Amino acid sequence: MLETVLADPLFYLSFAGALLITGAIAGVLAGLLGVGGGIVIVPVLFLLFPFLGVEDSVLMHLAVGTSLATIIPTSIISARSHHKRGGVDFALLKSWGPTIFVGVIVGASFGAVAKGEVLTLIFAAVAILVAINMAFRKEGMILSETLPTGIARHAMALVVGMFSVVMGIGGGTLSVPILTAFNYPIRRAVGTASAIGLIIALPGSVSFILSGLGHPDLPPGSLGYANLLGFALIVPATMVMAPVGVKLAHTINPANLRKAFAFFLLLTSLRMFYSVFFG
Repeated sequence: MLETVLADPLFYLSFAGALLITGAIAGVLAGLLGVGGGIVIVPVLFLLFPFLGVEDSVLMHLAVGTSLATIIPTSIISARSHHKRGGVDFALLKSWGPTIFVGVIVGASFGAVAKGEVLTLIFAAVAILVAINMAFRKEGMILSETLPTGIARHAMALVVGMFSVVMGIGGGTLSVPILTAFNYPIRRAVGTASAIGLIIALPGSVSFILSGLGHPDLPPGSLGYANLLGFALIVPATMVMAPVGVKLAHTINPANLRKAFAFFLLLTSLRMFYSVFFG
C-alpha cells in the first residue's frame, strides 16, 4: 500500500534521487540529440514511479503533468536564447500559435478525464512513430518545398497541440520533424519549437494540476498531477547537464546515439503496451 511506502524515510531519498537522475538523463540527451526533455522525462518517470510506490491510477497522469511543468522554465530560457540569435519565426508563431493553443485546450480537457491506460497507449503509439523517424529518416529528406497553407497548415498545428499536451512533451518532438519535412530550416524549426513549448506547457500543466487536486493516491509533494519535488529536482539537473550533452555531441557520433535513443523509445513503448494489455 502507498501509505506503507510513504512511512519509510528511504522512500523520500530514493524518490528524490530518481528524479534527480531523470533530470540529468533528460538534460544530457536533450543536448546530445536535440530532443525535447518531455520525450525523455515521461517514459523515465513511467518506469521509475512504480518502484517508488506510485499507484497505477495516477502513474501516467503524474508523469505527464510533471513533465509539462518542467517544460515551462526550460522553454522560456531556450526561446530567449534562440530569439537572441534570430532563431524564432514569429510569423509562423502568429500563424500556428492560436491553433496550437486550441489543440492544447482540447487535448488537456481530454487528458484530464481520460484513464491512465488511454494516455499510456497514446504516448506509446506516438513514441514508436518518433522512434522510427529518428532511426530511419535520412537527412535532407522532404515532402514538399514549402509548408502547406490554409486548413492543412492549421490541421498540423492542431495535431501538434493536442498530442503534445496529452503526451506531456513540448512542441519540438512533433513540430520539428513536421517543419523540416516541408523544407523548413532546422535551426529556425528548433528555435520556433522552443517557443511553441511554452504555448503547450503552460495551459497544459495548469489543466493537469487542477484536474488532479485532492486525488488520494498522489505521492508527497504533488500539486494535482504535477509533482513539485520532481519539478524542483528535474529542472536544475536538466539545465546543468544539457551543456554536457552538447559537448559530448562534438566528441561522439550523435547519429548512432540517435538510433540508440530510438531503440530506448521503442522498448519503452513496448513496455507501455505490455502494462496496459498484460500488466
